Amino acid sequence: MGEDRQDTFEAFRRAEALVAARRPLDALAALGPVLDAEPDSSSVHLLAGRAYLGSAQLRRAEQAFLRVLELDPTDHYARFALGKALQRQGRITEAQTQLRLAVAMHPVPEYQEALGEVSARIAVERDR
Repeated sequence: MGEDRQDTFEAFRRAEALVAARRPLDALAALGPVLDAEPDSSSVHLLAGRAYLGSAQLRRAEQAFLRVLELDPTDHYARFALGKALQRQGRITEAQTQLRLAVAMHPVPEYQEALGEVSARIAVERDR
C-alpha cells in the first residue's frame, strides 16, 4: 500500500513538472492514475484543470475547477482559473462573477487585471 502511495506521489510531481514545462498533454497522461487513486484530492483536480487549460480543453478545465471548488470553496486560485476558462469560452459574464470572487478572496494584481479585462470587454459589448 505504501509503495502505491509513493508511486502516486511521484506521478503527481512528474505531472506538476510537465505542466510547468508547458507539456499539458503529457501531464494529463501522468495524472490519469493519480486521479483514479485520489478522486477527492483538490490539488490533483487543480493540477488537471491547469493542464486542461494549457491544452485548450476548456470544458474539461471548467469541470476540473468546479470539482476543486466542490471540495474546497475557499480556493481562490480555482476561482481565478475557472474565470479564465470561462473567459476563453466567451462566457464573459460568468467569468466576471468568478473573477470578482477570486479578487474578493485574494486581491492580487493578476486576479485584478483579469477582472479588469473582462469588465472592460463587458462594457465595450454593452456600448455597441
